[in-house]
Amino acid sequence: MSAQPNSIHPTAVVSGDVRLGEGNTIGPFAVITGPVELGDGNWIGAGVVIGAPPEVRSWEHPRDVADLSSGNGIRIGDRNVFREYAQVHQGWHAQTVIGDDAFVMNQVYIAHDCRLGDGVTLASSVLLAGHVRIGDGANLGLGTSVHQRRYVGRGAMVGMGSVVTRDVPPWAKAFGNPARVRGANTVGMSRSGIGPDAVDAVAALYADDFEPAALDRLDHEELAAAIAEWREATAG
Repeated sequence: MSAQPNSIHPTAVVSGDVRLGEGNTIGPFAVITGPVELGDGNWIGAGVVIGAPPEVRSWEHPRDVADLSSGNGIRIGDRNVFREYAQVHQGWHAQTVIGDDAFVMNQVYIAHDCRLGDGVTLASSVLLAGHVRIGDGANLGLGTSVHQRRYVGRGAMVGMGSVVTRDVPPWAKAFGNPARVRGANTVGMSRSGIGPDAVDAVAALYADDFEPAALDRLDHEELAAAIAEWREATAG
């Protein structure tokens, strides 16, 4: 099977160490500044900026337009969609990482050192501060803001306009300012093929005021990976 060519609009600016896979579409006035690794089949809309320096006051911003590459890199997987004017910033302490099959809507901001799993949905104007982690399949509603170093677990659903100042556990529904757990994302769990026993266990756990330690009471093989991610992301 022959390689699929990349389609790059003539007004797009791709500079520095940018490594493209195949079959990517890069729209008008998009700016990609390396170091950036981009997989296959990504769709990058008009005015998207990928690879600007980390927004850190102490960071030495480049003074020469011929050498705009600045940061610890971005790695983006396959089949992601970045709509108009979305921004993804270079890593500061490590790479900024986006997995596969993300849907990043217009004017989303992904700051330095963020890590997004597979199948994440970020609605319009979602703001992720530095070092935020988003688990596989999580869905953040319109205008959600996430404080730096917070973790939103696998399959979580965060309501529009929420301000996330505390970690959101896997498969939770959370909303408000500040956002709090308001139940389980039972529909999302079922659509992901999780069995009814595990769905019921999570729903019961999140029915009352959620305490992080309560997640240790879950003992379901189907949920083991999500719980392990939670423990690793929230340790210390």
